[in-house]
Amino acid sequence: MSTGKGLIIAAPNSNSGKTFITLGTLRALARKGVSVSSAKVGPDYIDPAFHGAATKRLCPNLDGWAMREDSLHYLLDNLANQSDLIVCEGVMGLFDGATLPANSPSNKDGSPADIARRTGWPVVLVIDANAQAASAAALIHGFATFDKDVHIKGVIFNKVGGPGHVQLLKNACETHIPHIQVLGYVPRKNELALPERHLGLVLAEEHPELEEFLNKSADFLEDHIDLDNLVQLAKSSFIPRVCERNAFFAPLGQRIAIAKDKAYAFAYPALLEHWRNAGAELTFFSPLKDETPDQACDAIYLPGGYPELYATTLAGNADFLNALRSHHDKGTLIFGECGGYMTLGKVLTDRDGRAHEMAGILDLETSFAKRKLHLGYRDVVCKTDTPFGSIGQRLRGHEFHYATIIKEEGTALFECTNASGVTLGPSGLARNNCFASFFHLIDSF
Repeated sequence: MSTGKGLIIAAPNSNSGKTFITLGTLRALARKGVSVSSAKVGPDYIDPAFHGAATKRLCPNLDGWAMREDSLHYLLDNLANQSDLIVCEGVMGLFDGATLPANSPSNKDGSPADIARRTGWPVVLVIDANAQAASAAALIHGFATFDKDVHIKGVIFNKVGGPGHVQLLKNACETHIPHIQVLGYVPRKNELALPERHLGLVLAEEHPELEEFLNKSADFLEDHIDLDNLVQLAKSSFIPRVCERNAFFAPLGQRIAIAKDKAYAFAYPALLEHWRNAGAELTFFSPLKDETPDQACDAIYLPGGYPELYATTLAGNADFLNALRSHHDKGTLIFGECGGYMTLGKVLTDRDGRAHEMAGILDLETSFAKRKLHLGYRDVVCKTDTPFGSIGQRLRGHEFHYATIIKEEGTALFECTNASGVTLGPSGLARNNCFASFFHLIDSF
């Protein structure tokens, strides 16, 4: 058994500044010599990479909806054992998660509040104060009393104006919510911002001056946040140790070749670490550099990412595409998610309407010429025998892409529903030893 001393940085809504404040706080604490790790609530791939850059430690996702108890507790236990403090960044609003079926007896919706209930960690609420003053105290009071099992202990005001604005916020909090600590007032005028694209922030490895950004953010927040009091708010929770083999799903093979570059970046580090711990050997290759999977591999993993941004390059990388075809012909297990799924298909059409030939292993054609958002948690059942289980095996994960399916023919991989229980129909394709879909797999159930 172990205890994890931690806290959650959350907000009433997205775009409140959680990520900026979390990253600056992590780097500032690490520079002060605090043994700090981080986690990210939900299925986000991008923020954890920035967390890892800030702390120099692996940042796992904690997903109360898509992870079994064993998997979630395994990650929490690892975090507790590697550091003295865990700073967990929320997602969306504090109480926002999966839309569960009506009258569901469970509140395991994957929200930051869900993780707060399970861990007992206190919440520090980031408030965008740009267009409010005394009303912010009413907002905080409402969030603090909404759920007796979620404990809001601190608040950070972001996008604050001048001294007069600060005084109004301070007076309102001292009068109406004196039991909640105000940890800082972050000015709205600063030059610190991370670039974004259609799936969220630009990847950490694409940020040319990431170290400078992190250090400047830490410098800035050290001047405006009481970091010592923030650390003092952290609370230990009881975290049961579980067996590694009970977490997530088994490795795809004994020697797994994994695509890794700017086009294929969406693989969960904690899952890969689990595969290593389970005895698998992982090798990496870059499709963008026309590299090929290890000849000796018995499994290939093509994660999601942004292949549509590099479709011309990928279509011309004959060594990479021919290697995929050769491995398929000789029986190597191939698993593709989202961007990997599109790569295993016949044609990928970019947003300008240009068609690019892909590996052609699956009878699939996708297009970004007419973008349509597909977003949400997915609860799927295997319609054929797969590396994750036989027919009927239940899996959970998420879908997030703008691609349109033009053609999708062959053996369906999954039968898919959303978190509300609404049937979405067949999803993905299976052909011999190749299995792929737009579904990002998180855990087996």
